[in-house]
Order: sequence, then C-alpha cells, then structure tokens
Amino acid sequence: MAVAAAVYGGSSPSPPRIAAQIKPNSTPPPPVFISTNPAHVNQHHLRDLYAICNHSCHRFPTIDAAGRVEPVDALKLREALSHSPVVVSAFTKPEFLTTQSSASPEVTTFTGIGGDWIRKVAPVTPENGRLIGFGRAVSDLGLTASIYDVMVHPALRGRGIGRMIVQRIIRTLTNRGIYDIAALCTDNQRHFFRACGFGDDMLGSITMMYTRSSSGYSEDEQTISAGRKQLLVPPLRELGK
Repeated sequence: MAVAAAVYGGSSPSPPRIAAQIKPNSTPPPPVFISTNPAHVNQHHLRDLYAICNHSCHRFPTIDAAGRVEPVDALKLREALSHSPVVVSAFTKPEFLTTQSSASPEVTTFTGIGGDWIRKVAPVTPENGRLIGFGRAVSDLGLTASIYDVMVHPALRGRGIGRMIVQRIIRTLTNRGIYDIAALCTDNQRHFFRACGFGDDMLGSITMMYTRSSSGYSEDEQTISAGRKQLLVPPLRELGK
C-alpha cells in the first residue's frame, strides 16, 4: 500500500533539513555529477535504468513470472518528462560501476597523450559519465509538488546518492517558493524518505487514489487497462459535458 509523505512550510518556510541516512553504507560514494538539466537525460539510458532498477512508472505494473515489471513505454516516458518541471539525474564514471553482465568494470575511451591518466583525473560530466540515478517532480509551479521515480542503480544503493537526488529536487522547488512537497511511496520506501526529511502530513490528510474497478460495469462507462488493474472511466455527462 502506498502512502504519501509530505513536508509543509509555515508562514516563514525554510527548506526541510535532510536527515542522515539511518543505516549508511560504509563505502563512500564514487564521484557523482548531479544535473537538473533535462537535456542531459538520454531517454534510452533512462529506460535502461528503469529496467536495471526493476522500477515501473505504473502503480499497477504487469509483472512476469521472474518478478520483472513491464518495460517503460518510451512515448509515455517522453511525455512525462516534458511535463516534469524538475528532472534530476546522477552520473558517475563507468569504471566505478561493475555491471551485472560483466565481471570487469566498464571503461570509457579517451584518446590523446596519456589517455588513461586523463580519463581518471577528468571530472565527471554527463558526457563522460553513466546515468546511475534519477528523480523527478511534478508541480503546479506555484504551490505544490510531488516527487516521483527516485531510483539508484542497485550496485550503488545505500551510499547517499538517492538522498543527493532528493536534496536537489527539494532545493530546486524551494528556490521557486514551493514548500508543499509530497512523495508517493511504498511502505518499503518510507525509511528512505523519512531520512530525507519527510514525514506524515501534519494536517492529517491521506492520499486517495482512483480505484473504481470494472465490477458493475454499465454501457455508459468505458473500461481502461491500468497495468494489472481494470478501471472504469465515468461517462462524459457525469463530468459536466
């Protein structure tokens, strides 16, 4: 069951304090470049990250026998990113990440004098790095925002990268005067978001999701598929047409 964690500002709001991770990994994070430029996100690489993290954009994803979620729809992902005013991506050099398909680290190729040395000392950039983390926020750009799709490559989890992504999202939103920030998360993700400064809504509100199922289907209603769940769309006349 998903729950909503939220941070609310008062009359003189200040950015929420990011708490220390509850059980941090003793291994320090590799050099990481955090970007808020949507142009730095290669959608093919982002789809690969969704797959590696087994993360779905849907609340009711189709899951195969191995427990893997369905691939992300490229068109819908592109549309979602275009309507997300805050997009944060994290990059590190490929040599800091050993992929599951190879026992040796991946490396990038630098040409010229002292190529290997230059590769090692060059700072991380989206051009020479690999996408290893992501998060986005949807907002009305004036009052409220919600955080979605925070993920980190499994090989680098527990090293503070996810917290850096959430920090940058919050900083970007609060710099725009937006302090009513929520995160829709599962029970397993609550510890992480609490460590990032989120908690239960002080106003006592809860998140309600549209869940009307196809039982009791009438001719005036349309059935739509939301992953594994069938939902009913009300007829237009009920929507005030």
